[in-house]
Amino acid sequence: MKEKKEAVKKKAGATAVKATAEAPKDAVAHQPKKHSFFDDVWDVVRLIPKGRVTSYGAIAKYLGTGLSARMVGWAMNSSMYADKPVPAQRVLNRNGMLTAKAHFSPPEKMQKMLEKEGIKIEKDAVVDLVKHFWDPAIELGYN
Repeated sequence: MKEKKEAVKKKAGATAVKATAEAPKDAVAHQPKKHSFFDDVWDVVRLIPKGRVTSYGAIAKYLGTGLSARMVGWAMNSSMYADKPVPAQRVLNRNGMLTAKAHFSPPEKMQKMLEKEGIKIEKDAVVDLVKHFWDPAIELGYN
């Protein structure tokens, strides 16, 4: 029985070596990149015009996952790893609060970036949220 297990291991190892030897060295580079939920979120955020903001929930609803606002937040927290810049400062909670400011360095940077775009902030919230709110479902239409 022990000899049989060894033979199986040896055969499996030889197959793996053969497959590796036959595959081109840059095979991984030629595989198409998969588009993830995070990529979809980042694509929507890149469409938010300067001087406008949206919410995690509005993005989730637009993407057809209305109960996934928290997942949108996770995507935004990972936006620094996106291949193209993502204006993460433009995404707020449903009340217009700068809940993600702790993820900026320093935390005041989120507010300063929004103020530079002409958005007034008081007590970590956007003043006149209705005026500045950008709803992707309205602006881009439902998918």
